[in-house]
Amino acid sequence: MIKDARVELQASMSPAGGTRGDRVRRALARGACLLGALTSCGTESLPQAPLDGSGGSAASSGSDASTGSDASTGSDASTGSDASTGSGAGGAGGGTLPDTGAGGSDPAAPGVTIAGRQILVDGTPFHIQGVCWNPVPRGGMHPANLDYDGAASQDIPLMAGAGINAVRTYEPLTDRGVLDALYAAGIRVLNTVYPYGGNAPGSAGELAAAVKDHPAILMWVIGNEWNYNGLYVDLPHDQALARLNEAAAAIRSVDTAHPISTIYGELPSAETVSAMPDIDVWGVNVYRGLGFGELFEDWAARSGKPFYVSEYGADAWNANIGAVDTESQAEAVRALTQLIWDNGSAHTAEGTCAGGTVFEWADEWWKDAEGSASAHDVGGIAPGGGPHPDQTFNEEWWGIVDIDRTPRPAYDELARIFGR
Repeated sequence: MIKDARVELQASMSPAGGTRGDRVRRALARGACLLGALTSCGTESLPQAPLDGSGGSAASSGSDASTGSDASTGSDASTGSDASTGSGAGGAGGGTLPDTGAGGSDPAAPGVTIAGRQILVDGTPFHIQGVCWNPVPRGGMHPANLDYDGAASQDIPLMAGAGINAVRTYEPLTDRGVLDALYAAGIRVLNTVYPYGGNAPGSAGELAAAVKDHPAILMWVIGNEWNYNGLYVDLPHDQALARLNEAAAAIRSVDTAHPISTIYGELPSAETVSAMPDIDVWGVNVYRGLGFGELFEDWAARSGKPFYVSEYGADAWNANIGAVDTESQAEAVRALTQLIWDNGSAHTAEGTCAGGTVFEWADEWWKDAEGSASAHDVGGIAPGGGPHPDQTFNEEWWGIVDIDRTPRPAYDELARIFGR
């Protein structure tokens, strides 16, 4: 395998895709109508009335880079679940966030609410057309060099150009300038406020309080694949669950206006769902090749709460041939995003899924521990199940745009499905 795999330049210049410059220009043209808003929107131009009736606090200057968590895809790609399937755990509503009913539009309901399996934004069913966003520049490390502000001016128009309406973070996003720009582009935030078990659970409430009044917030997120990593401090399952319950309670004590979500690796058991009553919306990271198996049906048997696929997709390096393979990545993103859409609770009466956040927006060159953060390494792990076509997690190749923000064919597939 090529250690510094910049051969992608040649692979991206197919007649169908055009040159890198062509692809960037087409993508930016889709979001061009938003550029004026991005450069002029200030806090004063956005709704500032707190959504929960309380006064907001001063914003933090940026992300919390002290958490030490790892925004990896997770190496345990087994298709199995965490225990028995159970039935209907947790009821139709979520935690202490009011459930407004069985579903459908309610124009009188402002803000973010839960209605059965649906997420409503200002009374309208909201399908998460999202990406995982963890912008670490070339040569940087996570979390020390995470730079939302530095990436926003380039990333947000490209996201909007693909019809993306949500980003999921792996660290807290409390920079109001970035939140302003996202909101102006029609993009909501699944804001991770408790990524790392070494932090005090109460810190989740403090971070939520800082930006709970911002209209870009869709929901709060706590934990990522914590059943695999023990909140990155190797906590046993029961202790990680208890700590997340503390974090959720801390958030609920300062904000009752936004849902709380947690991210699980594959499906949680009905018992796990029932043991976390303050979790309103569940996210599941699922890598099963070109499909999801019985994921949607299995969730419906477990819980009446909304869920979304919080990581899915494929990387652009094919370990079977030792080369860049953007077409296979696009094939996977197309097939999986369409399945999520077809099972969407926002637009089908039988839908069980509130949407998804594809992994991921841009390549992260820091992730191969055997390589260099300044080189595009191709190391990967093959746990016996995982992404199409090679079942290998090549961690530095997951972006639907590369580290220079050149869109890959997977970006175009998202744009097509999202109607852009």
